[in-house]
Amino acid sequence: MTEDVSLEFLSRQLDRVLTRLGAIEDQITVLTGMAIRHDGSLTGLATEFRGLAQALNRADHRLRKLEDQ
Repeated sequence: MTEDVSLEFLSRQLDRVLTRLGAIEDQITVLTGMAIRHDGSLTGLATEFRGLAQALNRADHRLRKLEDQ
């Protein structure tokens, strides 16, 4: 049993995968920053904030994309 798969379907699926991958990268950055910060370093705090900023930017981009539809 085969189903026809359109390029549009594949495009949406790839977009979902890339969005989730980006969110995971942001989470890893935040968690890395938290771990470094527990070590007593200001570098960890900066890394944590960088990850949070990336996550917020990604959420803002997704919201704007939904608003444009």
